[in-house]
Amino acid sequence: MLAIDSHHHIWDPSVGDFSWMTEAHEPINKEFTLDDLKPLLVDARISHTVLVQTWSSIEETEKFLSLAGRTQFIAGVVGWVDFEKNVVSQIQRLMAHPHSIYLKSLRHQVHDEPDANWLIDPQVLRGLAALREFGLAYDLLIRPREIPAAVDCVQRLPGQNFVIDHIAKPKISQGWDIEWADSISRLADFRDRVWIKLSGLVTEADWDNWSSADVAPYINRVIELFGSERVMVGSDWPVCNLASNYIGAFDLVRACISEYDERDQEFIMRQSAVSAYNLEV
Repeated sequence: MLAIDSHHHIWDPSVGDFSWMTEAHEPINKEFTLDDLKPLLVDARISHTVLVQTWSSIEETEKFLSLAGRTQFIAGVVGWVDFEKNVVSQIQRLMAHPHSIYLKSLRHQVHDEPDANWLIDPQVLRGLAALREFGLAYDLLIRPREIPAAVDCVQRLPGQNFVIDHIAKPKISQGWDIEWADSISRLADFRDRVWIKLSGLVTEADWDNWSSADVAPYINRVIELFGSERVMVGSDWPVCNLASNYIGAFDLVRACISEYDERDQEFIMRQSAVSAYNLEV
């Protein structure tokens, strides 16, 4: 089955704010391009991808839309706007781009905000409320700390679609993350309009000593809570290179869902991304 990679990046650390990178990130502290990614897609059996923002820049989003317009395999872009300013005018700027059809969602590095309740700041909520008018989803880049605010946010915005990135970053390296397990179930209460990505898993595990047995309980829990129709696979490339590689990120998920029926696997590997982002593939 050809899959859709619902979450990958490209970047050039010399252009933009990549201050989150530490000495441990040195292997990925270099430029990664679509030309680097293209041969990996064949080996990993990927037909299309979703290109995701990397830093707080509307100019980067415009660049990504231009790339999508001339790259056959990019089916969607998750971009960025400043939710603490006039969101409507910023989205209108993006919608004026000649390849705005590829803009499917927006996100912000919420897990880096000092305020755990950033998502329910009145200004941010006003901005999020504007997304539905433009047919855009919102990607939740959060850790367990921010899940309570995310639940409140989703509850306050009926009709808005959300996608949880990296299954909300549980501490897989420390065993079973009880805080995550308890709180993620609250977001699953809104699974009629909340999707969740099986991405970023290997880098939440022990980078040097992980196995599928460490990750499988998390994958199974997410599928149990949200249902296969709301679960999608993503590589988080090139971040995944810190603990595995592009093909390894997909092999892990394929192995963990191999006992699920064909319909469930098709949703996880392909159809959930199509429905969440309204992709034309």
